[in-house]
Amino acid sequence: MFKVLVSDPISDMGIQQLMDASDVTVDKKTGLSEDELIAIIGEYDALLVRSQTTVTEKIIAAGTNLKVIGRAGVGVDNIKLEAATQRGVVVINAPDGNTITTCEHAFAMLMALARHIPQAYAKTITGVWDKKSFLGVELRGKTLGVLGMGRIGSEVAKRAKAFGMSILAYDPFLTEDRAEKLEVKLASVDDIVRNADFITVHTPLTPETRHMISRPQFEVMKKGMRIVNCARGGVIDEMALVEAIDSGIVAGAAFDVFEKEPPQPDHPFLTHPKIIVTPHLGASTVEAQENVAIDVSEQVLHILRNEPFINAVNIPPVAASVMNKLQPYFTLGEKLGSFATQLTHGAFNEILVEYAGDLSDVDTQPLTRYIVKGVLSRHFGGDVNIVNSMHLAKTRDINVVVTKSPKTKGFTNLITVTLKAGNEEYLVAGTLLQGYGERIVQVNKFPVDIAPEGHQILISHNDKPGIIGFVGTLFGENGVNIASMQVGRKIVGGAAIMLLTVDKEVPQDVLVKLAGLPEINSAEEIVLV
Repeated sequence: MFKVLVSDPISDMGIQQLMDASDVTVDKKTGLSEDELIAIIGEYDALLVRSQTTVTEKIIAAGTNLKVIGRAGVGVDNIKLEAATQRGVVVINAPDGNTITTCEHAFAMLMALARHIPQAYAKTITGVWDKKSFLGVELRGKTLGVLGMGRIGSEVAKRAKAFGMSILAYDPFLTEDRAEKLEVKLASVDDIVRNADFITVHTPLTPETRHMISRPQFEVMKKGMRIVNCARGGVIDEMALVEAIDSGIVAGAAFDVFEKEPPQPDHPFLTHPKIIVTPHLGASTVEAQENVAIDVSEQVLHILRNEPFINAVNIPPVAASVMNKLQPYFTLGEKLGSFATQLTHGAFNEILVEYAGDLSDVDTQPLTRYIVKGVLSRHFGGDVNIVNSMHLAKTRDINVVVTKSPKTKGFTNLITVTLKAGNEEYLVAGTLLQGYGERIVQVNKFPVDIAPEGHQILISHNDKPGIIGFVGTLFGENGVNIASMQVGRKIVGGAAIMLLTVDKEVPQDVLVKLAGLPEINSAEEIVLV
């Protein structure tokens, strides 16, 4: 008989399948202190929480029988993942349960924004009958730009189409084929910024998406456009948005999220007459709270019964013999995936992973998860991990293909990651060299030998005398220190690449100047942390 402890308020309907299971006993004990939890957790096989309970290292250590911790929601900041992983405890969440709820809230904000509903209500209840001040616009016939076409963004687009809107959609993993299935038009961020009447944001907050809409974007927007953010605070530059509204570029905005929550009392959003705000209500419905509890309860049952499960946010236990062989390659694999995705300049639909040498004899599934995590993390940020990476790839229609070969190109082991985007392929290969550690040994068709770390500058150029001198001079004039350099070419005088490791981030204007040097075709920064 399995014992499950529910330590936060979760509806009985949400955990009904656990209570009905003949092999499970459920205890609900809410409001417990850390010491009280430590005293009883050793009796239980599973712990279910929401956001109130902080699952500390001490609680996990005391849970000698714990097999799974379930979070009835998305965020797991209140659970010490590393401690759970070290103890072999699987942590799961429910990322799908609030999809429709968040989508509907975003659409409610969209409609409220178009028709000034909160402002009109606030004035009407004071006894003022003012129709002239609240002239709205129809959604029908307007263009909606959707930034992020995951679960929520796709549902918003579906509803917008029912209202007669045209949809421009951007997602780093959105291909033409998937856009066609979703009946939206694939567009760049710049296309959306310039042409949309409304913009709604549904992306995670990553270095790539932070302030993806800021002053440069507002300057080229259609006058009178409107913007909604029910995703993550920080995706839109808040102060730049206020400036854009005050200058007449943006007609209004609706935000459910802030860069810092709760916002300071003097935050300009809170008093601006053209901005609608709500206190992060995206997932706050009865149905969503029940759905996430149902989803996590189902997965807890699967784990307790040793059945296949999904939505784990930490790595499940791996056989010690396999772990010993693969662990030295985990960091390398993730960096190769990250490098490969930074080579691409659009959506890709296939990840090819080739293991050559001794790795061809090992179950490489855990290593593949690290590689796919590296590929996706540039755009998913902390929302992707080594357990859910394969699932996230599948939800974006990205095919992961693994091949193995005992033959290598002079290396004991070689990992090659190739991303396919239509007819284009982007390749990076790496290995572990005795005494040298992790090395990148190939980028696209060019051989190199460089450590995958820090800030790297990838330069595509023609193999002509003086190129290195041009680059060194430009970097020296701009205070950029070169730590290492590798040049790769196939034939003398043909196409070549230069891969530099530099001490810090290179300013964008320096990269532009670099790309404009004689015989240089392109220059881009690759960040490996």
